[in-house]
Amino acid sequence: MEVHTIKPVFNKDSRILILGSFPSVKSREAKFFYGHPQNRFWKLLGELFNENAGDGAKEKTEFLLKHNIALWDVIASCEIEGSSDSSITNVTPNDISIILKEANIRAIFTNGKTADKLYKKYIENKTGIKAICLPSTSPANAAWTFDKLKEEWKKIL
Repeated sequence: MEVHTIKPVFNKDSRILILGSFPSVKSREAKFFYGHPQNRFWKLLGELFNENAGDGAKEKTEFLLKHNIALWDVIASCEIEGSSDSSITNVTPNDISIILKEANIRAIFTNGKTADKLYKKYIENKTGIKAICLPSTSPANAAWTFDKLKEEWKKIL
C-alpha cells in the first residue's frame, strides 16, 4: 500500500483546483507534485502564465498560490505498481472538502482520464461539483503534443 504524503497546495485565495491521480515514483521521491523531469505540467503552467514556475517545491508552491491555483490528487492511498495509473487498486480518496471549506473554488480540473474517472467514482457525489477533464501532462501521454496540451489547458485561465 502506497500512501500519499504530499500536502495539498492551496490558500483562501485559490480559485481553481487541479487534481491528479496519485504521485509518480519520481514525485514521491521529490516529495512534490509532478516530479518526473519529463512530465509537462510545470512547463505547461509556466507557458500559460508567461512565467517560470521555478525549480523547487517552495518556488512552485508560491507560483501556484500567486495564480490562485490549488493542487492535490484524488487518491490518499492505493496499491500501485511503480507509477502506472492503470495498475491502481484499493483506492482511498483524499478528502478535498478541506480545500473547498477554505477556498472559493470556482472550477475543478482533473489532469488526465484516470484522475477524472477516480474523481467521478469517489469524490464528485460528495462535492456535487463536476470536474473538467484535461489531457494528462504525463510523458506516457505522448499522443498529445505540447502545443495541443497547451491549447486544451487554456481552459484553466
